[in-house]
Amino acid sequence: MGDGQMMSELYQENMKRQNKNRRRKDAAAFLCILLGSLIVAVNMNTFVEQGELVPGGFTGLAKLIQRIGLSFYDVQISFTLLNVLFNAVPAVFAYRLVGKKFTILSCICLLTVSILVDELPVVPITGDILLISVFGGIINGLGMSLVLNSRACGGGTDFIAIALSERKNIDAWNYILCGNVVMLTVAGLLFGWDKALYSIIFQFTSTQVIRMMDPESKRATLFIVTGREQAGGVCAQIQDTHHTATLVEGVGLYNGEPCVMIYSVVASNQIRQLTRKVREADQKAFVNVIRT
Repeated sequence: MGDGQMMSELYQENMKRQNKNRRRKDAAAFLCILLGSLIVAVNMNTFVEQGELVPGGFTGLAKLIQRIGLSFYDVQISFTLLNVLFNAVPAVFAYRLVGKKFTILSCICLLTVSILVDELPVVPITGDILLISVFGGIINGLGMSLVLNSRACGGGTDFIAIALSERKNIDAWNYILCGNVVMLTVAGLLFGWDKALYSIIFQFTSTQVIRMMDPESKRATLFIVTGREQAGGVCAQIQDTHHTATLVEGVGLYNGEPCVMIYSVVASNQIRQLTRKVREADQKAFVNVIRT
């Protein structure tokens, strides 16, 4: 067997292994999305429905309109219909700006949650509105964390925020917050201010759980002191993590020799790997990590 044929076979075997690992990861992500969607839907039909809370975003808007139709007009509107209609345009927006795979996985989550909310029975857990707000928020945050960590989202305003952040570098969360404030104001006027205020507790708790479960949302500041000759190698290691840095020239007070301080902000889950690579570039580098 020639060297060329052997290399070709090794390459094909390696590609098969990579494809197999990719399929395994995609299958695990798909299962996590389904599990997270199930948790969110069950939570909607237990804590959210029992407390008459407004979850926020397009899901909350769909739930609010459904509740208005039932309470004031005695009309049962399909939650799936409302949620799909509200998410149709944002989904196209995300498809063009973020990507095909992300949008498809997010739509699977969206449809799963919507259908399950309509099909699953409403099961009351407790009548304590504070417990409903806190534990409902925790469970919702856990379900959404499974979805987000699988590189998808629950649709709605997440489509808009992620798309604008990824491609246009625009922070849309303040606009989404204003929309939620308007929605909660309407809910307060129609169904009582206590429901609107407890909905804020629900949303806050859910957000805190999502932040805690998402390691990529946490940041750390690096101060690295190294020599001038080694600075290029250290900066290259930082750039490999898709971050940049600021370089400040200085003088070491102990020996009076010139040195360089490199300042950068990176994801917390990249610190251990990045510190090791910095040591490879300069064994004498001084690395200071500060939580940001």
